[in-house]
Amino acid sequence: MMRNRFVQAGLFVLRRVAGGVGTLAVLATVVFFLLKAVPGDEARVAAGASATPDQVAAARARLGLDSSLWTQFLRFLGRIVRGDLGVSSSTHGSVGASIVDLLPGTTELVVVSVVISVITAVPLAMLSALRGSGAWDSTRRVTVIVLAGMPIFWLALMVQFLLGTKLQLFPISGQLSIGYSVPRVTGAPTLDALLSGDFAAAQDAFAHLVLPAVVLAVPQAGLLYRVTRAEILRVLTRQHVTVARAAGVGRARLIRTHVLPPALTPVLFLVGIDFGTLFGAAILVESVFGRQGIGAMMTNAMAQKDTLSVEGGVLVIGLIVVLSSLVVDIVQMIRDPRVRAAELAR
Repeated sequence: MMRNRFVQAGLFVLRRVAGGVGTLAVLATVVFFLLKAVPGDEARVAAGASATPDQVAAARARLGLDSSLWTQFLRFLGRIVRGDLGVSSSTHGSVGASIVDLLPGTTELVVVSVVISVITAVPLAMLSALRGSGAWDSTRRVTVIVLAGMPIFWLALMVQFLLGTKLQLFPISGQLSIGYSVPRVTGAPTLDALLSGDFAAAQDAFAHLVLPAVVLAVPQAGLLYRVTRAEILRVLTRQHVTVARAAGVGRARLIRTHVLPPALTPVLFLVGIDFGTLFGAAILVESVFGRQGIGAMMTNAMAQKDTLSVEGGVLVIGLIVVLSSLVVDIVQMIRDPRVRAAELAR
């Protein structure tokens, strides 16, 4: 019996991995043909603005752009399978190496934004759900809806102007102020400053991180608030909570033992899923705040018709989304007996 469960669990993971591979294949196909439809000459960009026609032709041959579109596509898929993301036509460096160099900075931004969204949205949602409806509850809900509905690009500019320029509470661009230098350990500026023991640089790096992290966290916090509040209200109407109340269970224990565990399960699922999707949202935020990350790299690559860099960035973000979804599915199966029974019964 136990052996069958292990086999079924292994098949569950294999199904999820196969689905993730299929998703990445579709994503790679769509991105390749969309970028080919964008106006601009990749060979001209690679050769330089002042290049002669012969130099442009040589760059076209070097990049394989003189082949048919389908041949280019098959070569592209072959490189992806081998783990080769190609060479950037704008920087002439390895796309994979650039992503490895820049990804830790984006990861630091995403992790801090997730922490901010959780520590703000979940307590507010719990307070709103447990205290019932009222004027303050309605005000909080309207405020959350308005903030979560703001375009992230516009919100970034407003936060920059109000908190950075007007009030001068935080820096509005970059990752470190002039005069600070942090040795690279992980590639995440704040963490590297802490690891090197330079606490002044760590404080400065974190100050540069606050505004972009808050902007990135706002839409996530709005969704997290609504889901958490709805789940707590739903759990409060369940029979086991009513029975616990009738048995005289104290309010604090009731919430801690009978309400929060089932209510927070969908919240954990949402946080795990959004961890991957926030990498995509970081593209705009990093561009506005002038941070060095995979999002800023992709923005510059799109402006310069550097298709390999854009394709590499999109695929890496897609891979992160797929992996985060896989981890969430596995955790859900382990935590929730109902999910585990449904998956193992397939």
